[in-house]
Amino acid sequence: MNFYAMTDKMIGAEIGVRLKALRLRRNRTQQQVADAVAVSLNVIKALEAGKGKISSLIAVLRELEALEGLDQFIPAPEVSPLQLAKQRGKKRQRASGIRGETEPGETPEW
Repeated sequence: MNFYAMTDKMIGAEIGVRLKALRLRRNRTQQQVADAVAVSLNVIKALEAGKGKISSLIAVLRELEALEGLDQFIPAPEVSPLQLAKQRGKKRQRASGIRGETEPGETPEW
């Protein structure tokens, strides 16, 4: 599936469809999942409609025993050995952003 060709709403709807299919494979009603997660039925309905909060989605995935899917969803970043050597135990604190180009011989304004 080409997610880049889809709108954000379409991707949300696809996640909702997959969540509903997972719940049905586990043979659970929306109310059973809502009760187990301690949320309202409307929260489950919203998630299955492609809306809702990430914290609610995580709780439902935990209840449906599907948290391992998160590792495939957003894999942990891999760091090359060269980057590890450069960092020497330091963890990146912030992004540098895109820096403007200066003309040769021109000093940046700080």
